[in-house]
Amino acid sequence: MHDQDDNPGHGVGWPEAFRVWSYIGLNSFGGPTGQIAVMHKVLVEQKRWISEERFLHALNYCMLLPGPEAMQLATYVGWLMHRTRGGLLAGALFVLPGFLAILALSIAYTLFRDVTIVESLLFGLKAAVLAIVVEAVIRIGRKVLHNPLMYGVAAAAFIAIFVFQTPFPIIIVGAALLGYFGDRVRPDLFEVIRFKTAAADPHAGRYATDLADLSHTRPSTTERTARTLAIWLTIWLAPVAGLHLWLGADHVYAAESWFFSKAAVVTFGGAYAVLAYIAQQAVEVYAWLEPGEMLTGLGLAETTPGPLIQVVQFVGYMGAYREPGALPPLAAGVVASVVTTWVTFAPCFLWIFVGAPFVEHLRGKRSLSAALSTITAAIVGVVLNLAMWFALHTLFTDLREIEGAGARLIYPALESLDWRAAAIAAVAAILLFRFHWGVLRVLAVAVAMSVALGLVEGL
Repeated sequence: MHDQDDNPGHGVGWPEAFRVWSYIGLNSFGGPTGQIAVMHKVLVEQKRWISEERFLHALNYCMLLPGPEAMQLATYVGWLMHRTRGGLLAGALFVLPGFLAILALSIAYTLFRDVTIVESLLFGLKAAVLAIVVEAVIRIGRKVLHNPLMYGVAAAAFIAIFVFQTPFPIIIVGAALLGYFGDRVRPDLFEVIRFKTAAADPHAGRYATDLADLSHTRPSTTERTARTLAIWLTIWLAPVAGLHLWLGADHVYAAESWFFSKAAVVTFGGAYAVLAYIAQQAVEVYAWLEPGEMLTGLGLAETTPGPLIQVVQFVGYMGAYREPGALPPLAAGVVASVVTTWVTFAPCFLWIFVGAPFVEHLRGKRSLSAALSTITAAIVGVVLNLAMWFALHTLFTDLREIEGAGARLIYPALESLDWRAAAIAAVAAILLFRFHWGVLRVLAVAVAMSVALGLVEGL
């Protein structure tokens, strides 16, 4: 049984699996689109571990889940190839390079951020990230904003979160219910995202998974499913409960473990969708970050491999660094990085190991496609709110607000416009939209501009 688990008939051993997943993890730049492209090239075209049809099958399922779809796709394929241990290997190696890079950059940020040149570097990152978030709004919008109803959903979501501060989970649940039930009345309006189908494949029957014993992919018994669910819920939530019992609910580790556990459950549509929720809570409720620091963390995450949602590690690090308790600030930040990463990615393994055997049952359900379409439309509004929030805090130094009737409207004093930030953001936008440059090149140009301006003006 042990040998079957290690190599279930397809000839791909653990050393090769480790090399392949390490390569993918180290080259997972460019957000989910770039990460999925790397996996497709390696797993489908080069190694032929998995067919195009199976790859799209797995991707469609991962798109329905909360959390980073690229990391979950890697876990799914690892599970398909080498069962649970394969899923753990693939998922862990996908996250590890980004975790180490963000940790190193977080430490460097707290040690050197007051150095003039580092200030300039971070200033450039923040301005460029504003353009990147706007590009994300447009990219996501193209998927679903194909009729007036979907535009209305996006607008309603934007108003709900920007003006009325409606919690992000409520927006997601509301959109899902609207899509699920609306599909029964007007499916032509709600089923905007449709699952892809693979074309005829000349290599069919010659992929590793075509030759393997895939008995573990059949739907599990109720008892086995319940056992898997219990194990992964314990792995995920036992540390959360332990921190609360040991340190108390108000301690930064306990608060972060619970907050980011909740965030992990509602991260539909990619990291940008939940970042507005995280930024609002981390800055205004918990005071873990200063307003501009969320942009800094996002800029760091954009320049490192791994899922963009890894930015939460920076948030957790900074929160504990500022409230270290009995530990030195740097040590407290490192511990918080581990805690935050744990509760963010442990649920991803749960979704795959519990749900993957039932993928065939889930795939093709029209009501699920309609719910996903409506959720994604709402996410356009949520990400637009994120772009607005970033723009206000990046481009202006004086923000004002009007409150009343349960609403709050934040607006800038126009005379407080920071022309340097506006110029860098404008150049970044031109490079992204007009010349279609990659994120890393755009960030490099923005940082170079910022450093040059800083040296000239003596920032």
